[in-house]
Amino acid sequence: MIQSVLASFAKNLSISGTTSTKLTPTQAKTDVLSGLTVALALVPEAVAFSFVAQVHPLVGLYAAFIMGLVTAVFGGRPGMISGATGAIAVVFVSLVIEHGVEYLFATVVLMGILQILAGIFRLGKFIRLVPHPVMLGFVNGLAIVIFLAQLTQFKVPGTDNFMTGMPLVIMLALVALTMAVVYFLPKVTNIIPAPLAGILITAVVVIAFGINVPRVGDMAQIKGGLPTFHIPAVPMFESMDSFLSTMHIIFPYALIAAAVGLIESLLTLNLVGEIKGERGGVSQECLAQGAGNVISGFFGSMGGCAMIGQSMINVKSGGRTRLAGIAAALFLLAFIMVASPLIEQIPLAALVGVMFMVVIGTFAWNSFNVMRKVPRVDAFVIVLVTVVTVLEDLAIAVVVGVIVSALAYAWQNASRIHAKTYETPEGAKVYQIQGPLFFGSAEGFLEMFDPANDPSMVIVDFADSRVADQSALNAIESLAAKYEARGKEIQLRHLSRDCHRLLSKAGHLMVDSDDDPDYQVATDYVVRTGVLGSGH
Repeated sequence: MIQSVLASFAKNLSISGTTSTKLTPTQAKTDVLSGLTVALALVPEAVAFSFVAQVHPLVGLYAAFIMGLVTAVFGGRPGMISGATGAIAVVFVSLVIEHGVEYLFATVVLMGILQILAGIFRLGKFIRLVPHPVMLGFVNGLAIVIFLAQLTQFKVPGTDNFMTGMPLVIMLALVALTMAVVYFLPKVTNIIPAPLAGILITAVVVIAFGINVPRVGDMAQIKGGLPTFHIPAVPMFESMDSFLSTMHIIFPYALIAAAVGLIESLLTLNLVGEIKGERGGVSQECLAQGAGNVISGFFGSMGGCAMIGQSMINVKSGGRTRLAGIAAALFLLAFIMVASPLIEQIPLAALVGVMFMVVIGTFAWNSFNVMRKVPRVDAFVIVLVTVVTVLEDLAIAVVVGVIVSALAYAWQNASRIHAKTYETPEGAKVYQIQGPLFFGSAEGFLEMFDPANDPSMVIVDFADSRVADQSALNAIESLAAKYEARGKEIQLRHLSRDCHRLLSKAGHLMVDSDDDPDYQVATDYVVRTGVLGSGH
């Protein structure tokens, strides 16, 4: 298993990442400019999420650089952008407050190890269980979350009060200017990514006219050096007791953060894949996310996961290869080390305008039309996941959406089971079962039979049904016991291979035949009762 994962991992490590997008000089220029746009948008996001996690802004900026670089080089989908995210930051708040930042770094390392294990054992494939209505709700909820996150930029710097009067008018005008450039520029030229042009034009207007509006530097000073290697200073390896004590503290946070990070990353991977027309890369993305977080923890940063907003900026700007993500990470490091005075002059209104356009492009507007056409349960799931994403977080929303969808599916299948009956010339009554027999339909299955009035021989035909689980086995045994108590015989016919194996393993079958699962010979099986004892 490990060999196959690593072989697939190595096979996909090329600068272009896919056969569909070649790294031509034109594409390289587009990727570099797209990376610059993404890097500019990463700065306020990383700083804001650092404040959320109660750590220094450089801890978030370093996370954006390390996660962005590692996942750009090794990730499962070229074009995705990773960095410090709000979903991860929220998980770590209480940990930092109660135990300090060193425990955060240790937790991030453990989080990465768990994600690497998920990649090795291919646990990422379970993302396939996420239904499309959940995906729609995820996209809509995340778009709303991104929108709400931008509203904090309309506060007066250093306070919790929102702008009013002329400052608010100026801020909105600059946001509108940025959005107009992003919207209309592609209709004129594609020489430069529209989001980058929007940021530059708005910045030039603000600086040239000396307009007094909040800028990146008003959030925090972003100047720093290269991240340095640092082993988390936690009492983990002093003794077995200290190891267990530390693990008791950090493991729950690491497990939750690993799950949240992978869910958000894999959903983003699917979303970017739909836009680019690509598939696969799930296990590779798990490995890359894990490696990025392990390195982040050892270099004093808060870790992270894929960022849907920045990924959408990159893809919409034309970024298609690994070069775009690499460029974004390197530009961000350059901002931290040498260009902080320039970056701190960028007006927040320009970045807000770009993110508002991301919101408009991310939100699935067709979902309003879709909800009128799909089953009501699916429409409910779309709304539910959207609301829970906004009110709680992505991981809880996805889990809730999957559970509701699964229960709805189980209920629908439970109501579909029925039987057609007829009598053979020999006087036996045949029940042709239609629909799956499982925990949801077991009670309905039993209600179809009439042991008191049926003849001495009853045949249950499973040609159009499947025996799925223990509840089904119990139902068959209970049915056989009812007929047995009245001195009547019941037989099973047309068992598929999986049903045959299940009933044989349980010990229910009195006759064994290799022919019946292929429907070559209609062998009838007598049921042995008392095997499961009705599950008690």
